[in-house]
Amino acid sequence: MEFGLPEDNNNISLKKFESMLKTNNVLFFDSNEFENIIHHYLEIGKIALAKKAIKLGLDQHPTSINLKLFQTEIFVLENKFDDANKALEALHILEPENEEVYIQKANILSKQDDHEKAVNTLLIALDLAPDDEGIGDLYALIGMEYLFLDQFENAKTYFKKCLDIDLEDYSALYNIIYCYDFLDENEDAITFLNTYLDKNPYCEVAWHQLGRQYVTLKELDKALAAFEFAIISDDSFVGAYLEKGKVLEKKKQYHEAIENYKITLALDEPTSFALLRIGHCYDKLEKYDLAVQYYYKTVHEDPLLDKGWIAITKFYNKQKNYQKALFYINKAINIDGENSVYWKLYAQINWRLNFLEEAERGYKNTLDLGNYELQTWLSRADILIALGEYESAILNLIQAAEFHPETAEIEFRLAGLNFTLHEHSKGHYHLKNAMLLNHEFEYIIEELFPKVMQKPTVRQIILKAKK
Repeated sequence: MEFGLPEDNNNISLKKFESMLKTNNVLFFDSNEFENIIHHYLEIGKIALAKKAIKLGLDQHPTSINLKLFQTEIFVLENKFDDANKALEALHILEPENEEVYIQKANILSKQDDHEKAVNTLLIALDLAPDDEGIGDLYALIGMEYLFLDQFENAKTYFKKCLDIDLEDYSALYNIIYCYDFLDENEDAITFLNTYLDKNPYCEVAWHQLGRQYVTLKELDKALAAFEFAIISDDSFVGAYLEKGKVLEKKKQYHEAIENYKITLALDEPTSFALLRIGHCYDKLEKYDLAVQYYYKTVHEDPLLDKGWIAITKFYNKQKNYQKALFYINKAINIDGENSVYWKLYAQINWRLNFLEEAERGYKNTLDLGNYELQTWLSRADILIALGEYESAILNLIQAAEFHPETAEIEFRLAGLNFTLHEHSKGHYHLKNAMLLNHEFEYIIEELFPKVMQKPTVRQIILKAKK
């Protein structure tokens, strides 16, 4: 399909068409004008206007293949696959060697998750397509279908063909690197990118991707050099400054990292990521006033970013300012009460403040939200023990054992609880189990259940198991 009208003529056609819709006066447009009008509306997502243009276009040019192809495209967009297939069959009879018919057929097959057939259909379109028209787009479509099939080697082959046609097809370049990343072929990706950079040495995208590959391989100096070349190629490339900052952080060059993050703030709208990283760098430099300022800026910039709230809470936690830490984690929970990390921090802070009921509620919510780490179960159990809620502690530990079977820390606690409740046979069972699993955790009995430790039978089991 041709969309070759000059921009001014295209604007005139659009104004004329929209004026016609307002006045209901039917005006004549040639088929190329209709094609450009329809293409414009599809590009900006105004499907209803595109459909009106297609209808009027086919009324005036009923034999136009391109207008009928647009109609098929609308059917596909609306998931009317039967209508689309019927229209394509009719078009195929009229023009059996029109590659656009096969492209639309492949589009339908792809939407129906039949990617193997979509590839085969696109390969037919490729055979029919003129050598100099739209080949790159076809290669890209075939590459995408191979991605859907997880056939990354084939996908790479076709995306590389896109680059052979257009060296600055950055979408293809990103897709090639995605394939290398998925296959864990970092060395091969580096070789490919270096070859590409020999042909296009000032491509900031390629330098940026090369840096990322070196980061994956922990070759930080080479990564740094690559990001610097990306910046030389485009000194307004925000992504390169961010990546360079991250590498400098890894190298513990916090002042230099901060400089790079601050450049991104000057180049573009401030991002919560850059603000957070600056805060972390100042934290590492023990410039706590500046660190907390940037943590505040982070949560102000993006209140939904959990890492911001976690950073500011942990900052005050580390400073032993538990009241402020609790204040900020409460704010975070008010924004997102379904975040298990928030609830875990809430529990830890309340425990430090000796607010045991609140701490227990925090750990319970953490577990309810799917955090099944061993320490979460154990912490909740210890608080329930401290509260004297022994039955609840046992139930909690039995649930924990489902996720962490054969765990000494659980078994010692179950032993102590059962002895406390005078369930001696259960106590003996769990204590023997615990000693078999790992006797080094016997201090749990002494710390949590000192009275149980004084029982002769308990001491006897422990001594016997150690021999």
